[in-house]
Amino acid sequence: MAEEKLKILYLMKILLEETDQDHILNASELNQIMQDRYQMTCNRKTIYSDVEKLQRFGLEIRQVKGDRQGYYVAERDFSLPELKLLVDAVQSSRFIPSAQSEELIRKLEKMTTHDNALQLQRQVFIYNRPKTTNETVFQNVDQIYSAMYRNRRICFQYCEWTVKKELVPRRDGKIYEVSPWSLTWDDANYYLVAYEEASGQIRHYRVDKMKRMQISNHARNGREEFRDFDLAAFSKKTFGMFAGEDTRITLECEKHLAGVVIDRFGTDTMIRPYGPDHFRAQVFVAVSPQFFGWVAGIGEGMKIAEPAHVKGQYREYLKRILRSYET
Repeated sequence: MAEEKLKILYLMKILLEETDQDHILNASELNQIMQDRYQMTCNRKTIYSDVEKLQRFGLEIRQVKGDRQGYYVAERDFSLPELKLLVDAVQSSRFIPSAQSEELIRKLEKMTTHDNALQLQRQVFIYNRPKTTNETVFQNVDQIYSAMYRNRRICFQYCEWTVKKELVPRRDGKIYEVSPWSLTWDDANYYLVAYEEASGQIRHYRVDKMKRMQISNHARNGREEFRDFDLAAFSKKTFGMFAGEDTRITLECEKHLAGVVIDRFGTDTMIRPYGPDHFRAQVFVAVSPQFFGWVAGIGEGMKIAEPAHVKGQYREYLKRILRSYET
């Protein structure tokens, strides 16, 4: 009886790993694989019966009749394009260490057939992208979610890179204690968005730069600040997740830059024509050197039109850069 139960489980495994619409196996082929791989013998009637049981169980097995008859699994939890998308996301995520990226991709490969897994392996080629060396990232994420669920603060050391390529704690190993409220992914990095009691402000921290994390016994603060918090708007206005004074900015741009503005700030951005070749866009941003760097990177086709004090800050930003090249 135990062997009979194993047979149907092995049959399900073969169908999941070997079959799809382009790879069909008939009863004789399935029986041969059972013998070669698992040293179990089935007759064709047993295959038919077990396939029917698996269909009743909920596995989407389809039968093909005609010249090339047989069975294949038609529906899976993830399609091949979806798996390729997930593999790309894992590879491009800086906050996932290389070893864990490879482990995740191997697990994703098990969600499809062996032939499709080969396609995923061929897709894995972007190994020169920067990756964190902090192996505790997954544990950090788990701790953060646990703390949010338990309505607790978290404690951790926040680190930075040295010229020796060492990730060391900032501020002489100071222990940060904050109230976690959200996690967000920005520019291939994972960030914690939290309330800091000491400053009374919403702050963000790179998860891969957090070490020695623990869940505090203190209850979270900042509920009022996060009651109407819009994470999408926060990410849109914050360049490189660097904080700054929230300001409504008017950008004056050449017409061909409409796509650049919409890609960065969204389709709800207020845009109006300004002369024959330009438009003006009102955007809400956290003014910082990173924002100025973004404007400078666009080039002379974009300039800050208003407010005047931000225009002045931008001019000084550019002058400081020019002066650094004069020595």
